[in-house]
Amino acid sequence: MTTTLVDGRPTVTVASYPEYQPAQHAVDHLSDNGFPVERVAIVGTGLRTVEQVTGRMTVARAALSGAATGAWVGLLIGLLLGIFAGGDWWWVIATAVVLGLIWGTVFGAVAHAMTGGQRDFSSVSGLRASEYAVEVDSGRADEAVRLLDRLPPRR
Repeated sequence: MTTTLVDGRPTVTVASYPEYQPAQHAVDHLSDNGFPVERVAIVGTGLRTVEQVTGRMTVARAALSGAATGAWVGLLIGLLLGIFAGGDWWWVIATAVVLGLIWGTVFGAVAHAMTGGQRDFSSVSGLRASEYAVEVDSGRADEAVRLLDRLPPRR
């Protein structure tokens, strides 16, 4: 068990896991057994950025993505303007969605074409840790260790 500070409180690492889900399972077990989980932290260490490539980005795919975004923006603007439109509120919303879709399509395609092939793929970025430590306030560490010793395997 190692002692660190979390939010200015002395804490003790009572367990560590190579993945997040087992750490979450351990905290859930503590909660199920009445442990004051507001005094628990899951601390990820050894952070690295992972960019998962999700597919090839073409002008058509960029236009489609822009169309979807434009339609959502158009819907929002249409709803806001539709409040003041009186009886023809549905026409205002439909017009805003169609205009948003058209503008989104054009801007999506043009923006991708202007990159000149610099980034012809789409991706999702995230952080991953090499280890996840369950830390509790130092005064409650013995109780947490005792409860975690009875941790059932994950379902």
